[in-house]
Amino acid sequence: MSSPTQPVVPLDEGDLDPDPFTQFAAWFDGARSVGVHEPEAMTLATASPAGVPSARIVLLRGWGPDGFVFFSNYESRKAGELDANPRAALVIHWPPIGRQIRIEGTVARTSAAESDAYFASRHPGSQVGAWASPQSRPIPDRATLEREVAELTARFGDAGVPRPPNWGGYRLIPSAFEFWQHAANRLHDRFRYTPRARVWRMERLAP
Repeated sequence: MSSPTQPVVPLDEGDLDPDPFTQFAAWFDGARSVGVHEPEAMTLATASPAGVPSARIVLLRGWGPDGFVFFSNYESRKAGELDANPRAALVIHWPPIGRQIRIEGTVARTSAAESDAYFASRHPGSQVGAWASPQSRPIPDRATLEREVAELTARFGDAGVPRPPNWGGYRLIPSAFEFWQHAANRLHDRFRYTPRARVWRMERLAP
């Protein structure tokens, strides 16, 4: 990993909040405040029932004590893997400030109302794109996709674009967090949170 562009102070347990959700919010806000590009970009790792892994970048669209939310086509590869094996891992890496957060847990679909609300907030072009793209499946060429976009744009007109029935959100409910911070000589600081008796246990990990 490249060295951070911002100064990094060694991290001690006392520097971290006992609640990993509060700590996540503090680090996320810190990344945004110093101008990290797309601080919400994160790697989502899934696996098939046979254990074959796959990973891709998605965008974090909400979080709170109930989990971390992202959206997808429900007929995509990631969706198929999550439906069959509803466990996943997230990694958010902010190189300019030398920080990374890993989150592991179970995944469930968000409610239709939550998916509707987020879809309505999207740019109209992205809304049409969600209808036009058979995500993860082969298509003959880009022209086919562009024709579908043009036809859908004409069909919906100014009436507004409804959410496709095969598109919506997922929420990852954490079972573990890891907060990682860059340090000299690769002696990085790592702290893992795991649930224990209704509270979160924190422990330092070797780099």
